[in-house]
Amino acid sequence: AIICINKIDLVDPADLQPLIGSYGRQGYRTLLLSARTGYGIEHLIDLLRHRTSVVAGQSGVGKSSLINAVDPDLHLAVREVSRETEKGRHTTTVARLYPLKFGGYICDTPGIRQFQPWDLIPEEVVNYFRDLRPWINRCRFPNCTHIHEADCAVKDAVADGRIDERRYEAYCHLFRGDPIAEK
Repeated sequence: AIICINKIDLVDPADLQPLIGSYGRQGYRTLLLSARTGYGIEHLIDLLRHRTSVVAGQSGVGKSSLINAVDPDLHLAVREVSRETEKGRHTTTVARLYPLKFGGYICDTPGIRQFQPWDLIPEEVVNYFRDLRPWINRCRFPNCTHIHEADCAVKDAVADGRIDERRYEAYCHLFRGDPIAEK
């Protein structure tokens, strides 16, 4: 998986370094991109060439705009983020696979407004967070949920910055069965 961060022309890239560092420590590759300015698009094309890829993410992050930037001949519909709600408008309503002119295929998917996996067993959620795994067997209690127990190595690692707080919050939401909503 590659994590693409679009619209970097709207932020100071230095502000993204903690996020990029967090994903990098987990083994994820990240790309900084701007569909509007073309920044990073050639590198993305090199990664997509002769592969079948899926673009997924929240509404309004510019998934279809990125696809148009890598292959302008596709002419995918795009819209601005709503000024009233500051959220995407679900321009893409069904997943669709497109051939790329330079070889390969790309699947454009509808935007995600909230994420809540089905049938998760709370005690197994920690296994989906590779950055928490090194700490789970260091807790005082073998049945530690890493939510409210004392002497929890996971919570200690969050407190001293070894685990990204946003990742821990996502773990807590999923453990409790809360949906992770669009921000």
